[in-house]
Amino acid sequence: MTYAKDLTDPHAVAYYQSTLADAAALDGDHRLAGKSLAASQTQIERTATAPTGQSWASHFTIGRWAYASGMILAKMGALPAAREHLHQALETYGLDRRRTRASVLGDLGGIHLREGDLDGALAVWIEFLDCAEGVQSIKVRDAAEDLQVRLTRYENVPEARELSQRAAVLLAR
Repeated sequence: MTYAKDLTDPHAVAYYQSTLADAAALDGDHRLAGKSLAASQTQIERTATAPTGQSWASHFTIGRWAYASGMILAKMGALPAAREHLHQALETYGLDRRRTRASVLGDLGGIHLREGDLDGALAVWIEFLDCAEGVQSIKVRDAAEDLQVRLTRYENVPEARELSQRAAVLLAR
């Protein structure tokens, strides 16, 4: 952030602030995480009027910001806000690349489950597995493994057992 204080590119500043928020959340410093996340949001909102493709950080779009913010909020335990951000990333900003969409869906299913919403998790994970079909990605594999581990507690639920089996097929490829 010392380097970023002199930057004027809102994509880059949003990226750096988001990175600081993530590190602070991992460290348990929710005050700093919240402050950095708010600063990141201010900057990413400025990108709507910024020229596109002019920045090394132009890949950090509002959709990617919504995803990153959702994951930071999840680390902070703010699960409803995290879920809202991930839905926003999927619905409002598209995230049309299958790999990215699958990763977000995998994480979103986990958040639903952490909130105690098994039905919501299962619904999202069905979409995740459909989207992940044929995608070669470490993040997607990790999400499929996470799904399997989390669903072992629900082996008596037929839908959970079926999704776990589908994830096993995906991981076997």
